[in-house]
Amino acid sequence: MIQSPKQPADPGSFFLADRQTDPETLRGHDFSSGAVFLLDKPAAWSSFRVVGLVRRLIGIKKVGHAGTLDPMATGLLVICTGRATKSVSVVQDGEKCYEALVQFGASTPSYDAETPPDITAPAAHITPEMIRDCLQTKFTGLIWQQPPMYSAIKVKGQRLYKLARKGVEVARKDREVMIHEVRLEDYDAETAQARLQIHCGKGTYIRSLAHDLGIALGSRAHLTALRRTRTGPYMVHNALTASELVSRFNADDLINLS
Repeated sequence: MIQSPKQPADPGSFFLADRQTDPETLRGHDFSSGAVFLLDKPAAWSSFRVVGLVRRLIGIKKVGHAGTLDPMATGLLVICTGRATKSVSVVQDGEKCYEALVQFGASTPSYDAETPPDITAPAAHITPEMIRDCLQTKFTGLIWQQPPMYSAIKVKGQRLYKLARKGVEVARKDREVMIHEVRLEDYDAETAQARLQIHCGKGTYIRSLAHDLGIALGSRAHLTALRRTRTGPYMVHNALTASELVSRFNADDLINLS
């Protein structure tokens, strides 16, 4: 008899640690039994640093995040502990929402502001109408995009970002991703900056979207700010900041967040 593969645990069945959680209840929870933390990642922090902070506060090693955020980005990072780590894949498969700031007129090797511009191009011809039309016709629905060289994807056992830092570029396979909706919220023609709202599926690189949008509009572009506002059913307005999390554990005098 062929057994069905075991389904991952439902993250909603575990203890939820967010802004509504009573601090005393939080401190008294057995985190090895499973918990889902909603955290608002600070800018300049790696996702792994957030995991390390949670490990230190709760005293167990079995902690993992459900979807990396680049150091430059801020916003919702879902952290699973103990038995809830088995539900990480379920959270990762959930739809995501982002707020993004795109700078037209220059591209960068990393597709964001973490590296200096490598190619410049005119942007004065770009209008809000052009951006909206391009987003609707070329960047909505199922689209193909190439991951940035500065990414954690492995090619022949090596992380792409490690190769990129050595000045090595390798071929990357295009990936099909789902963009449910991408909306232009504002465009400043003077600075050539666009503010976008994006609702997308698993595996979407917002940096690649910004890069490709610039080329599609006859210019160049890169991402200058990114904030994740939703992952599946979880919303950033319910997330704890790093300082709030430390305070809930009465650890302000023990942990330096600077």
